[in-house]
Amino acid sequence: MDPLSQATLGAAAAQSVIKKADLARIGLIGALAGMAPDLDVLIHSSTDPLLQLEYHRQFTHSLVFIPLGALLCAIAFWPFVRRHMNFKAIWLTALAGYATHGLLDACTTYGTLLLWPFSDARIAWNTISVVDPFFTLPLLGFVIAAGVKKSQLIGRLGMAWVAFYLSIGVIQEDRAMVAGEALAAQRGHAPAVVSAKPSFGNLLLWKTVYEYNDEFWVDAVRAGGSVTIIEGDHVKGLDLRSAFPWLDPNSQQARDVERFRWFSNNYLAVDRNDPLLIVDMRYSHLPNEIKGLWGIRLDPEASADQHVTWIARRSADSERFEQLWAMLKGN
Repeated sequence: MDPLSQATLGAAAAQSVIKKADLARIGLIGALAGMAPDLDVLIHSSTDPLLQLEYHRQFTHSLVFIPLGALLCAIAFWPFVRRHMNFKAIWLTALAGYATHGLLDACTTYGTLLLWPFSDARIAWNTISVVDPFFTLPLLGFVIAAGVKKSQLIGRLGMAWVAFYLSIGVIQEDRAMVAGEALAAQRGHAPAVVSAKPSFGNLLLWKTVYEYNDEFWVDAVRAGGSVTIIEGDHVKGLDLRSAFPWLDPNSQQARDVERFRWFSNNYLAVDRNDPLLIVDMRYSHLPNEIKGLWGIRLDPEASADQHVTWIARRSADSERFEQLWAMLKGN
């Protein structure tokens, strides 16, 4: 998730388990440790645009790395807090904060290598958006109050809020999946899997995706008091040979496509408006559209060792925001 969410969760976890009077300092250490795994974004290459995708949410986010990651954080924090805490207390505090990061990221749709190095599976439980102020801001309130009031109980109430909100996410995901399965059956489709993912910033509006007869079908589900389906669009899934008959299977671009396929869990399609662009179907500005937020562009003139080009389309116009708001309101 975003850095603020990771920081507040790390702080709340530390405040709820470490018995120290200065919960503000405990919260700060937990917050910094909670953000530390995302230092993997520093791993990048000026020539290989997919290197960061491979290493973000990889070893620094894995369960086996938690003790070492916390140790590195404790070593970094030691010079600043050694007058107030011994090294063991610093490490335990950092451990509480660091341990939350990968688990929270796994609750999103992006995918996290929790089981590295034993598995390269990108675990995504799809129960919360990568940014959700309804989750983060109340938790931030608990963290601040715990530090000001020096109350471990308030810190634990913050963790109770985390458990409650993520549980709501599980319930909402199930409601969206049931609606998506019903819509697929109504169309006469029998997909193997219907996935549901929350739209940005809320648990009310969901994006459902399923594959049937080599096509991806994308729809939106508003899971409020009653469930409303906002039908979307469909597009042919990526068939590399037919879409790019000129692509040398031994070229770097072909290898990059397979790397992107792994990253996106094979939710790939060719962009309708750009026949050289392969997009990730999981993300879009509107939950019922097929225009991916990012993708890779191939070049038929590229040399055998040349990488693809990374394309990001994160900015949205006012019309899309208005459409999203209308969906959220149920209009």
